[in-house]
Formats: sequence, C-alpha cells, structure tokens
Amino acid sequence: MAWSIAQVARMSKVTSRTLRHYDAIGLLEPAWVGGNGHRYYEREQLLRLQQILLLRDLGLGLDTVAEVLDGRHRAVDVLRNHRRWLRAEQERLARLADTVTRTIREMEGGEHNMKMEELFDGFDADQQARYEAELVERLGEGVQEHIDEGKRRMRGWTRADADTFMAEWHAVAEAYGALFDAGVAPDAPEAQEVTDRHYRWICLGWTPNRESYTGLGRLYVDAPDFKVQFDARAEGLAEWVRDAIAAYAEARLS
Repeated sequence: MAWSIAQVARMSKVTSRTLRHYDAIGLLEPAWVGGNGHRYYEREQLLRLQQILLLRDLGLGLDTVAEVLDGRHRAVDVLRNHRRWLRAEQERLARLADTVTRTIREMEGGEHNMKMEELFDGFDADQQARYEAELVERLGEGVQEHIDEGKRRMRGWTRADADTFMAEWHAVAEAYGALFDAGVAPDAPEAQEVTDRHYRWICLGWTPNRESYTGLGRLYVDAPDFKVQFDARAEGLAEWVRDAIAAYAEARLS
C-alpha cells in the first residue's frame, strides 16, 4: 500500500514542504514518484519518517539524524554526546534565568547592588567568539573591522536598546517564516522587502558589504546554532533565508 505526500503530511503532522525538503537532501526519499510528479510513500518510508521525527524531538540536527539512520554513528553514542550538551546548556540557561530575575528586581527597585558584569552572566561568550572566527575564516581578515565596528556601536547600548534590537530580529524572522510558508520565492519582491529590513537591522550593529552579507547568509545555514533556530520554525527556512540574502546582496550591495 502507498500513501501520497498529502496523506503522509496529514498522518505525521509534517508539512508537505518539509517532506519535499527531506527528499531534496536525501534524508527521506519517496518509494516512487508518479507520472504527475507526486511523491508516494510505503511502509518502509513511514517507519524511517517515524525515526526521523523521534530523533528530531531529541534535538538532533538533520545531518546527525542522517548519520544515525545510515549507520555512520551509533545512536547511543550520539545521544550520549547530545545529553552532555543538553546538560551544559541547561546549566547556562539556569544562570541566564537567574540573571533575568535579578535584573527584574533591579529594574523594579527591589535590588540595587547588582554588579554590571552580572548583567551578562549566562551569555555564551565562547559561542560569540566562534561566530566571529567563522566569519573571519570565511571572508578574510577584512571582516574583522566590521566586527570591531559593531562592538564599538553596541558598547553604549542600554538594556532598552538591546531589547529593541532583539525584538526587531524576532519580527524579521517571523516575517521570513510567513513568506516561506506561503511558498514565496527568496528573490521575490516581498522576500527582498523583508531582507532589506533584515539588512537595516544588521546595520544597527555593523555595515556589511556584498561579500560579508552573503557570508552571513551562508553562516545561517552552516552554523548549527543558527540553523537550528530557523529549522525550529520550518525545515529549509535557513536555506531560504540564505538565498534571499544572496539575491539582495547581488542586486543592491557592492
């Protein structure tokens, strides 16, 4: 017995777009494709999809899921490593939650002895350093001056400035997700309008040129910490944003 992609989407609560993305990256190919181009799945593919969803629920990235299912890594070894990461992240988030609690008390007037360095307890400086190093490695030493420029601009920010900055990022990301869900092409005018908003948001911190902005788009796909944020919204969104940024950079930047 075979099920169409629409039927599988309804059964599994996975969108047809996600199933097509899984096919495109070789993670879950259909049993066969009809003459009309529609994908059809049989029991073997449904069992593999179940395993994919179980591993994704555990927080594993698609590359790791593929390696586990294809036998390149033992599932138990991958899960042990992931458990170590989760525990470290749990500790970091606990510190971050405590920082937020103390900040709320400070802002409400209930606590006035909070040290300035405590404002940033729980933020991952090593992670930020990795992002910076990856940008420099990808784009050359010239991008370091952009990074330094961003640090200088942000040094004088208040907490309200930082909150506004992050709120705009979430708004842009949500706008990207809505366009992706609607099937809008990355180079369509609507997508480029949101990308212009994204570029202007980036310029609050630093001003990328064509090369560095394109590199940032690639980083959204290649850096797991970024990609997982987009994948949490929709599978394939990171690649879509990368392509939207590349189209914008090619058309508008030098």
